[in-house]
Amino acid sequence: MDMSDRKYKRRRGKRRTKDTLLMVLPVILAVLAVAAAVFLILKFTTGGKKQETGTFTESVTEGEREPESTAPAESIPESGPDGTEEMQETVQETAFGQAEDMGREPAAQPAVAAEVGSMEDKEDPQKSSNASGQGNGAAVSINMDTMSAAAGETAEATLGVDVSKYQGGNINWTKVKEAGIDFVMVRVGYRTKATGIIYEDPTARYNMQEAQKNGIKVGAYFFSSAITEQEAREEASWVVNFIAKYKITYPVAYNCEDFSSPDSRQYGLDKSVRTGIAAAFLDTVQASGYTPMFYASRNEMEGSKEWDMNALENKYKIWVSQYPEKPFPETPASAYSGTHAMWQYTSQGQVAGISKKVDVNVAYFGYSREAEAKDPTPAQEVGANPEVGINFTEVNEMVTAKIETNLRTAPTTAEGSQVVARLVNGQTATRTGVGSNGWSRLEYNGQKVYAVSSFLTVDLGYQAPSEAQAPVQTGPAYEPVNETVTAKDTTNLRTAPGTDNPDTIAATIHYGDTVTRVGIGSNGWSQISYNGQILYAVSSYLTTDLNYKSNSTPTPENPEAGITFTPVNDVVTAKSETNLRSVPSTDSPDTIVGVLHNGEAAARTGIGSNGWSRLTVGGQTVYAVTNYLTAAQ
Repeated sequence: MDMSDRKYKRRRGKRRTKDTLLMVLPVILAVLAVAAAVFLILKFTTGGKKQETGTFTESVTEGEREPESTAPAESIPESGPDGTEEMQETVQETAFGQAEDMGREPAAQPAVAAEVGSMEDKEDPQKSSNASGQGNGAAVSINMDTMSAAAGETAEATLGVDVSKYQGGNINWTKVKEAGIDFVMVRVGYRTKATGIIYEDPTARYNMQEAQKNGIKVGAYFFSSAITEQEAREEASWVVNFIAKYKITYPVAYNCEDFSSPDSRQYGLDKSVRTGIAAAFLDTVQASGYTPMFYASRNEMEGSKEWDMNALENKYKIWVSQYPEKPFPETPASAYSGTHAMWQYTSQGQVAGISKKVDVNVAYFGYSREAEAKDPTPAQEVGANPEVGINFTEVNEMVTAKIETNLRTAPTTAEGSQVVARLVNGQTATRTGVGSNGWSRLEYNGQKVYAVSSFLTVDLGYQAPSEAQAPVQTGPAYEPVNETVTAKDTTNLRTAPGTDNPDTIAATIHYGDTVTRVGIGSNGWSQISYNGQILYAVSSYLTTDLNYKSNSTPTPENPEAGITFTPVNDVVTAKSETNLRSVPSTDSPDTIVGVLHNGEAAARTGIGSNGWSRLTVGGQTVYAVTNYLTAAQ
């Protein structure tokens, strides 16, 4: 091919390329025009911000970015078209590292059903020893003068109690109101500590109903053992559905304890996980229109030891448990250094209308009026349940009194149980149940009543022996005394000195209940004069020190009060590290005087009955938890 042919072909190729470009150019221009329109629409609707869809990222130039907002993290309410406040929908990072749409309702939780819990439920994570007034705190009797105004005190401080099945099923709420109680925090339910089943507290409905009737404002709490945030939301959803028909004015609280016990399903969860679980519960409560509140002991919260209090205090009301030696108002405030809105200052409260000891609280806030129920449908009316806490064996038999016995409205002689009739030998009643507490349930003249089981017999021809026929006492001798005693904790009074037969239990007394002791036997039992009868109690369970609990509480002045130390002489070290305290108790962090680390030796001089050891370190007597110590190598 010569040069002229090659030049011709190049000219023809250029013309073809030019023609092709002329044909394609309009199409390209059209596509660019559409793309430009799309870009402008996207820019207008998104404000030029970065958009992410899947793995594709459309980037914008720095000049197109809007300046970062300097508004606070919380969404700012703005007036809606109907004049109400509505939340701007903004996604923000929560304190627990999860994106949360603060303007939208959380996803609806599936409905959860729960049966009524049992008093004998060993999986109830709330320990009866703490909830029934057998725990710590100064003894305090509540009356109308407890909250009398002092100089500088605001009218917003309010006085309250928190109750559960451990206070019994027939609280007299009229008397509670007359005692000066402003509010009550009612335990509505719990999740079992091992199996994770949700149960309704068997006294919750009655307590909310009657407190509300008597002008006592109501709050609620739930005892959680949730191990995931989903479980916590499930618990909260159950709670808000359960309380919807009641006027819940005070907060709805999250309570979680005993998570360090190996038998707890929460064992091993770290602080951040547990804090996130609590927040999931409380956020669900808040989204349902109730005020959320977090409850824990001072020891767990101080310095964020067990909970991330920096996160919780910024979002929710805090309810702290801390029991000083002298109760409020002698001790004007909790020693907890963090922000808190409510203080539980004793578990040893005595309140008219409540037969057992009860937790007492002061709230640094109040409400001028009662809230309305979320669900206007009236809650079903329920009656008092005097049998809460007692297992009854169902029977159907005729009985009579061996001599005579009182018939009462409740199976106890404590306050609130009224004598409505007397059954004498020869008269009959139908026994429908035999209780585990030594009482029987009877039907008498169409009324349900209770009598001491040992005073009854199914032998309708039974004749009580006359004094001349009475057997000669051949048992142990009793030294006559005449003194007032109380139970160190709780003890049964029996018709005979022995524990072999549960039917001999005639009554039960608690610390603070006083009875007259008339004899002390060589067999370890005492004779007690009780309601005109001679009953028996184990002598070591009784005390003439009517302030026994207070006098047996360790203090800096008497650190070993109420504790028996077995003398030892060995050298120990910490398994890892442990606090050394001036008092063998964790009630106050102010008692920490040092730390024992692994490898450091200390002389142990005693092992206490309360789980603490007495040590000598640097010539000073200190105390450490026994389980945290091991023999030094």
